[in-house]
Amino acid sequence: MMRRLRTVSAVCAAVLALVYGAPTLQAAPKRVSKTSAARSSRPAVKSSRPVVKATASRTVVRAKAVAARPAPAFKGTTSARRRVLRARAAAAKAREARELTTPRFKVDDAGREVPDPRAAAAIIYDPETNEVLFQENATELRSMASITKVMTALVFLESLADPSLMVKVERPDVLHASTTYLRAGYNVTVEQLLHLLLIGSDNAAARVLARVSPYGSEGFIARMNEKARELGLQQTHYEDPSGLLSGNVSSAYDLARLISYASADDRIGGLMRKSEFDFTPGTRSVHVSSTNRLVRQGEIDILGGKTGFISSSGYCLATLVRVPQTGRQLAMVVLGARSNAARFAETKHLYNWVNAHEQTVAGSDGAQALHQQQ
Repeated sequence: MMRRLRTVSAVCAAVLALVYGAPTLQAAPKRVSKTSAARSSRPAVKSSRPVVKATASRTVVRAKAVAARPAPAFKGTTSARRRVLRARAAAAKAREARELTTPRFKVDDAGREVPDPRAAAAIIYDPETNEVLFQENATELRSMASITKVMTALVFLESLADPSLMVKVERPDVLHASTTYLRAGYNVTVEQLLHLLLIGSDNAAARVLARVSPYGSEGFIARMNEKARELGLQQTHYEDPSGLLSGNVSSAYDLARLISYASADDRIGGLMRKSEFDFTPGTRSVHVSSTNRLVRQGEIDILGGKTGFISSSGYCLATLVRVPQTGRQLAMVVLGARSNAARFAETKHLYNWVNAHEQTVAGSDGAQALHQQQ
């Protein structure tokens, strides 16, 4: 019994020495009795017990492995970091919201107080008199994104297609379409496609309309560019019917003229004024909300408008509004805003500015005072 205790004590001492660096305790020397001496002279008998040294070695290895393990990471670290990031994002969003509600102004070369938009380009344009009441980089060439779809609707409606014509959505139509409510195999009408195009800014709908048009997909794009020349949009060029390609370029000035022209066609303007649309392809019911927040809010008399966004264009909005005091129609275009909310806020600031000056703008002298040459 005593021998077993001494063996266990020795093993524990060795482990402590390796883990904590404590000095190894030496076992007290054995007293050799005559009986023990006599036993030592007997032939050795192989023991069935496991070797103590091997057991101790395994214990030491395990102890080292445990000591070498890194401390477990604090379980709350990741969630805490996420909470911090969310709080920062919310704070940034709140700061932006406060900034956006405050219009900025500057003094132009003539000493007049005019808007100072945060967007890359902006314009207020009178389509009836062809006057530019305000502009900021209005002739700068920029990607127009989904404002492209206004021309898509114009060109398609030239074919006088039957609105009830049923067409089938194919896989290439929806492939990498980004924003779409359609799926391959859906059977939809031309009228439904036009609703999706101008209310939900559906990219697949634009592809389907181009494909089923009398021009075909490639011919449709050529016709879009030809139509732009006919309308005198000298800075406008199209490479696809949806606006997903950055090669679809225009200027705020051209887009102001385009949205004015297209909104006068009630087949297009009427759709752009709708805040929502529901359709049922097969057994599935689909609800579509307008991408134009100004239409959904209903605070401004919108006669037509189209949003657009890709990374190379920033957030864009072209819209035709009616000024309440005089009933005057004005096109307002904002290109390259830094957020979805910013494009609507900047358009509101332009609207409020011109509305406040409407008594001055209404007369020819006042209109000339606010007019800025391109």
